[in-house]
Amino acid sequence: MKQHRITTSDGVGLNVLEAGSGRPLVLIPGWSQAAEQFRFQIEGLSDRYRVIAIDMRGHGDSDKPAHGYRIQRLAKDVWDALRALDVQDVTILGHSMGCSVLWCYFDLFGAERIGRFVFCDEPPFLTSNPAWGEEELANAGAIFAPDAVTGTANALAGPDGVATSKGFVGGMVTSAMPKEQLDWMIDCNLKLPRAQSAALIYNHCHQDWRDVMPRIDVPSLYIGGRVSLVPWKSVAWSASVTPGARLEIFEEAEGGQHFMFVENPGKFNRILAEFIG
Repeated sequence: MKQHRITTSDGVGLNVLEAGSGRPLVLIPGWSQAAEQFRFQIEGLSDRYRVIAIDMRGHGDSDKPAHGYRIQRLAKDVWDALRALDVQDVTILGHSMGCSVLWCYFDLFGAERIGRFVFCDEPPFLTSNPAWGEEELANAGAIFAPDAVTGTANALAGPDGVATSKGFVGGMVTSAMPKEQLDWMIDCNLKLPRAQSAALIYNHCHQDWRDVMPRIDVPSLYIGGRVSLVPWKSVAWSASVTPGARLEIFEEAEGGQHFMFVENPGKFNRILAEFIG
């Protein structure tokens, strides 16, 4: 595996992890997560693909500017990265907030350079509306009430930001995850400064992607977890409105929480390889 950097159009250096050769598989982490958390995919799939994991701005080992912590800027960063990497017909995977980045990418740039999308465990709209009925609430998969978004952002930016983060990440894994692995994931999460993590989650939670999915015109795969904090039925709904999309749900015994690609990389990598071909 090699580590190198690319530079965005506004001068921010992004850390890139890469291994293998052949058809490109690009991996986009979620909110406050790091490229290194895809190490099992880099190790397990680089024998047949060029596997590339990118730290978003502020995340992991990328530069940490004071600006740009919004989904639209991150989507532009991905566009900049694909151009810098000079890749075409990419299978691109977003995990959690990384899905929002990819939905925004499609909204802005279409499927430019993209051959396939993989959307891993993210609802189409994180924040509920009191006017919604039960069906719309279930389809959106909202896990925050409006006041909770502000409260979470303020807690992350405040003196208890680290403790808030530890509790948040701890609720994203099954009880089977070893403590040392969870500690590593929390360490990855904390590489994004807490003030920037607060700004980003506030922006992220106010994005609605439900009108994007029906327009996606390349093969798509949705992956969810039966006991994830992201309601699996909202992942299934997203797949149902995306033309021709496939759906895979990890059961609890299969590591079917938010980080199934860490808890069960064997099955996860097999599903990816079958989808890519």
